[in-house]
Order: sequence, then structure tokens, then C-alpha cells
Amino acid sequence: QVQLVESGGGLVQAGWSLRLSCAASGRTFSTYHMGWFRQAPGKEREFVATISRSDDTTYAVSVKGRFTISRNNAKNTVYLQMNSLKPEDTAVYYCAARSSGDSRTFYLREYEYAIWGQGTQVTVSS
Repeated sequence: QVQLVESGGGLVQAGWSLRLSCAASGRTFSTYHMGWFRQAPGKEREFVATISRSDDTTYAVSVKGRFTISRNNAKNTVYLQMNSLKPEDTAVYYCAARSSGDSRTFYLREYEYAIWGQGTQVTVSS
């Protein structure tokens, strides 16, 4: 079973950038669909970005053009590069993994992922 550990969160000013990392254990990382979700205080967890096992990506409308998801299978790591950060990006960011599914399908919902990290806090001040 893959285990996920996020890192890279912090406190930044609006307009700055951060790169989140999610390190996975296990030898089959390249076969997983990976996703990033976030949860702001008092809100439900929401989809941010996903990358398929074939490296196709898709994003939430709120982050498209500012965030980039990528993966390095040799390092068992998925990244979330976040540019032009806004105060509304403040949230706990979670990495998630899904082991099965069609490589041509994007998985955008929490219940579609079985494995989750512990989360990393991102705070953007105005």
C-alpha cells in the first residue's frame, strides 16, 4: 500500500509562489493517478488538480493558469507548483492516490481516491 507525505507548505504573501511535494512509498507509484485537494476553514474539501498515470493533467477553474501539477516517477513524488497565490488559496492541501482506473479518465472527486496524505498548511496573506 502506498503511503503519502506532503511537504512544502508555509506562510507567504499574495502574489508569491510555493511548491508542494508529495512523496510516496512503494514501487508502483508510476501506475497511480495522483491528485491534490484542499480544505479551507469552514469549507468542504475541494479538488485542485490531478495527473493521470499517463501524465495528463486537469485543474479546477479557480487555479487553472496559476498552478501546475507534475510527477517524477523516479523519485516517487508528485508536485504542485503554485504561482500568483491569492488569500483565497489559503487551505490545508492534501495529496491523494488512486491505484486503479482508466489512464484516459480524470478523477476529480474525493471518494475516487483511497489513499491520502496528512496535509500541509498553506497560508496566503494579503
